[in-house]
Amino acid sequence: MTPPPPPAPPTAERLEALLDVHYAWGYEQTRRDLRELYSKAKRAQWDGETRLDWSIDVDFGRAMVPEFMHPLYGSEVLARLTQRERDALALELPAWMQSQFLHGEQGALLAASQLVSAVPDLDSKLYASSQVFDEARHVEVFDRYLHTKVGHSYPISPHLKHLLDLILKDSRWDMKLLGMQIMVEGLALAAFSVTRDTVDEPLLRSLTTYVLQDEARHVAYGVLALQDLYGDMTERERAEREDFVYEAAVLMRDRFLFQQVWEKLGLPMQECTEATLNNEGQRQFRRMLFSKIVPAVKRIGLLSDRQRARFHQLGILEYESWEDPFEALKASEAEQPAAE
Repeated sequence: MTPPPPPAPPTAERLEALLDVHYAWGYEQTRRDLRELYSKAKRAQWDGETRLDWSIDVDFGRAMVPEFMHPLYGSEVLARLTQRERDALALELPAWMQSQFLHGEQGALLAASQLVSAVPDLDSKLYASSQVFDEARHVEVFDRYLHTKVGHSYPISPHLKHLLDLILKDSRWDMKLLGMQIMVEGLALAAFSVTRDTVDEPLLRSLTTYVLQDEARHVAYGVLALQDLYGDMTERERAEREDFVYEAAVLMRDRFLFQQVWEKLGLPMQECTEATLNNEGQRQFRRMLFSKIVPAVKRIGLLSDRQRARFHQLGILEYESWEDPFEALKASEAEQPAAE
């Protein structure tokens, strides 16, 4: 007897969150660096409907990533699959990955909208308002790609959901900036960089290239807003922020194990998860996700000796001297196509 299908996930969810709201009655320009970033954001707006070529047919029969980055590459479980099962897997893997990006972009949309109210100075509010529109556009294009090209999507990963809930429920504006702008956006910046450089599918590569240029500004916003804050905090307050960064890093590392795909296709969960964990291409990818985060964490003053030891255990300390967030922003601006 065929078991009944699992219940459909809810299409809406209510999250109770506290938010400290700050008016900024002084309308003078107090943060020139943030005002300049806001000006850049206004000039760099793009329309996903017209800028992307949605007439492109997506061929999921072609490899979406290099063979060595396939999560089951070289494993016995992949060798046992029939061609039909491999074809199904070739569709499900990008569906899952792009679904998580879509859900992350909605989380960023909600967090950015909270920041408009929560950050204390006007220049931070103005920039946050531009990011709200950026994130709405990102949700739009990922949703369209998933539901007109892939054909279906996945629910949010429990690891990502837990992290987004922590960010959205915290009433402190700096924790929202730290969680979203430094951690989630930093990971997205690295992940989209990998996608742009490795994926041989023109529509997805173009989509992520445009989103990537926005993400570089978002990370820069977090660094500018936080880089002078933590030096004035007590050791206990800084330690709390460092603990949050570390716990978020662990959650994001565990996010990319494709468990929902293995479950949907009826593949052996433990064997597939272990293959993904031990696959060298996937290990490199998971480490690279932190290549934008660690320099940003260092720039804002949360890379103490204690944090260095924990990052070393995660295998990501090597990135502390990699590309500075503002170097990434300059590189993205140099690649910005001319407005249509």
